[in-house]
Amino acid sequence: MSQTYKKLVGVLLCLALLFQVASPAVAAVLPAVASGTTVHSNSKAKIDASNVKDGYIMVAYTAKTQKRIKVRVTGPDKSVYTYDLNNTGKYEAFPLSAGEGKYKVGVYENTSGNKYALAYSSDITVMLTNDFAPFLRPNQYVNFTENSAVVKQAAVLVKDKKNDLEKITAVYNYVIKELTYDKEKAKTVRSGYIPDVDKVLASKKGICFDYASLMAAMLRSQGIPTKLVIGYAGNVYHAWIHTYIPEKGWIEGVIFFDGTTWKLMDPTYASSSKQSKTIMEFIGNGSNYSSKYIY
Repeated sequence: MSQTYKKLVGVLLCLALLFQVASPAVAAVLPAVASGTTVHSNSKAKIDASNVKDGYIMVAYTAKTQKRIKVRVTGPDKSVYTYDLNNTGKYEAFPLSAGEGKYKVGVYENTSGNKYALAYSSDITVMLTNDFAPFLRPNQYVNFTENSAVVKQAAVLVKDKKNDLEKITAVYNYVIKELTYDKEKAKTVRSGYIPDVDKVLASKKGICFDYASLMAAMLRSQGIPTKLVIGYAGNVYHAWIHTYIPEKGWIEGVIFFDGTTWKLMDPTYASSSKQSKTIMEFIGNGSNYSSKYIY
């Protein structure tokens, strides 16, 4: 082996080591995929139940149409979740938020006005890998991939953090400091709105749904179970998150900050209030929040 070749190899090894040191570690992002091993279908729709153990189903409307399409998921606890579904034939992921048991999944097509007719339905029995499964992967409301800007930003934020608590705090503080509440969007947003977390990150503004979806995507991408919650803050329809900390279990709406105090994990109010004492006291009181849907 020539001396020139040895030197070249040495330089390349040094560059590789330097790159590894300089680049933040990216956690393995758990994807939502239509594997095709267990599919319930008819001529109009497909429900891919291949990965229900991981807490989600994939649904696609395959018939050609310009009509509006909806998916209804009824859980073992009788909770009913209704979603819009694209009419282009592409699969979308929907969470099995109610845990283990028998679900009924229906796909509906619009007939007129607000009326819908059943196109296909199937019963699906779910046994989860663990209770965290539905809250670690992307779905329609918390949508991200390993190439998403939010995933890369999250990796930078948690680079030097020692545990999940420090990671959660870093992500939370980033969101409430960098984002501002979009009052105009809040006035004009329509029913069926779905956050695009990368666009929210780029614009650095959004409504409560955007804040919660963005933070949930960041934390899930780092392997931290996170629930996106929709319900009421007082008498206002609102969105926030719950997260899981190994030392405490599921923390229903609160986050540990300074070693002594737990505060509600509501990034929207914390950001838009500019840390005002009144609002911080409100979001620190879990009794002010009532959950309706969990994604």
